[in-house]
Amino acid sequence: QVQLVESGGGLVQPGGSLRLSCAASGIILAYNNVGWFRQAPGKEREGVSCISSSTESTYYTDSVKGRFTISRDNAKNTVYLQMTSLKPEDTAVYSCATVRGRCGSGWFTDYWGQGTQVTVSS
Repeated sequence: QVQLVESGGGLVQPGGSLRLSCAASGIILAYNNVGWFRQAPGKEREGVSCISSSTESTYYTDSVKGRFTISRDNAKNTVYLQMTSLKPEDTAVYSCATVRGRCGSGWFTDYWGQGTQVTVSS
């Protein structure tokens, strides 16, 4: 019943931008903290960003600070990740998930999307 669907991934050149979307059905994202995660080949899954249910706090991992921005549109039941100044090392499958507890502290998740591929290459 609960479904999260990511979109917006693709191939982009270094320095380019993409906006990822996490659209939900069967759940009201406004009631949940939502995180973005990524996993590159040979690397552990990494929590990239998180936004609180109240939108009063956000979290970014150090490697994306100043380049990525997380936001939500509750009317559309969607959370976004705006990515700018993309680097090849940002290449990964990006997934969204609801997060239990505090953003950036533990990353305890409940529901996941299938992920969208982001490839940064010239």
